[in-house]
Amino acid sequence: MIKVVKFGGSSLASAEQFRKVKDIVNADKKRRYVVPSAPGKRHKNDVKVTDMLYECYALAEAEGEFKPLLRKIRARYNEIINGLKLNMSLDEEFKVIEENFIQKAGIDYAASRGEYLNGLIMSRYTGFEFIDAAEVVRFRKDGSFDADTTNKILRERLKKSQTAVIPGFYGAQENGHVKTFSRGGSDITGSVVAKACKADLYENWTDVSGFLVADPGIIENPKGIKVITYKELRELSYMGAAVLHEDAIFPVRREGIPINIKNTNEPEDPGTFIVESTCQKPEYTITGIAGKKGFVAVNIEKDMMNSEIGFGRKVLAAFEENQISFEHTPSGIDTFTVFVHQEEFEGKEQSVLSAIHRLAEPDSIDLEADLALIAVVGRGMKSTRGTAGRIFSALAHANVNVRMIDQGSSELNVIIGVSNEDFEQAIKAIYDIFVVTRL
Repeated sequence: MIKVVKFGGSSLASAEQFRKVKDIVNADKKRRYVVPSAPGKRHKNDVKVTDMLYECYALAEAEGEFKPLLRKIRARYNEIINGLKLNMSLDEEFKVIEENFIQKAGIDYAASRGEYLNGLIMSRYTGFEFIDAAEVVRFRKDGSFDADTTNKILRERLKKSQTAVIPGFYGAQENGHVKTFSRGGSDITGSVVAKACKADLYENWTDVSGFLVADPGIIENPKGIKVITYKELRELSYMGAAVLHEDAIFPVRREGIPINIKNTNEPEDPGTFIVESTCQKPEYTITGIAGKKGFVAVNIEKDMMNSEIGFGRKVLAAFEENQISFEHTPSGIDTFTVFVHQEEFEGKEQSVLSAIHRLAEPDSIDLEADLALIAVVGRGMKSTRGTAGRIFSALAHANVNVRMIDQGSSELNVIIGVSNEDFEQAIKAIYDIFVVTRL
């Protein structure tokens, strides 16, 4: 059995955290491949090393005085090395970084050094072989991730290593130019490594004990989710539930490899298992609640719209012309509504409305701003009658006016539109009706 273990920035922010990580790795010989992030915050007012590197490179690119900040970054790593009593130095690596900053090696190169340096420390501390991600994670010339080439290179490389440390977040193009994933991309590296070695389990270690049913910033001490499917996770992640980078799902999903979200500071907690499918009944009818504020509803009316072939396509073409993506499109017999991000829409609203009139010739268009969308997600909703009714009842009891409701054909989720000002109250009401009253 093989386990790939990825540790987030908070898990590797200090020497104390490194010791916890080593204990976790050594506790199970099946944990053979380690993917580290860059050091995160040591305390609330601290700064992540990746953010320091971005700032440092911006100074270098502007030909400002970047060396003092680079020395501060080096001090962060020396603090970890000295705290672990390791006989190693990163002085040569920092000389190379300084020279590459002067030569304008690129923002991706600068950002990637946080994981690269932490990987060197992790390799020395655990005794695992160090594999530079730039040698095994491939990006195309256009900057897109080359999954197939990466899988081939990485699979062959890992066959030669019983244990290894592979830094997260970055890779390189064929010419050696370093490229990074988007922020949080170490999750993707861990997933890619798990696929390449055909792991039995991908453990993603962070500072929380898995996914929660709702945002703890809104619900006090929300219940944890023991098992969640990839489909449920995608729905919740899209609507703002952020524990795992959503692109990290795809490589392992295709291989049927489960993910276990674990807490470095509470290693005995079971965390959350993310699986392809399960016959385990969920603890509650719903699996989770997530949402976002800041949407606009563009309401289009036209008599006999339902009998006009291509009407929806014409309306959406107006948004495409203006490079605006849409979120949801609930419709009736004579109405068609498009939900879009308000921030993205506001600067182009008149251009969009003009295009809708030109392309679709509606009777009228009405805009409704300052809306929030809430996703209620759960595989248990398929087999439970009256879920939508319970949602409506809970929101009515909480005096929340529902502006939109849309249920997916999979019966996996229900999307609700409410005013921004009712967002928190709506989530509390839904949580109470499905979780609190169930206890």
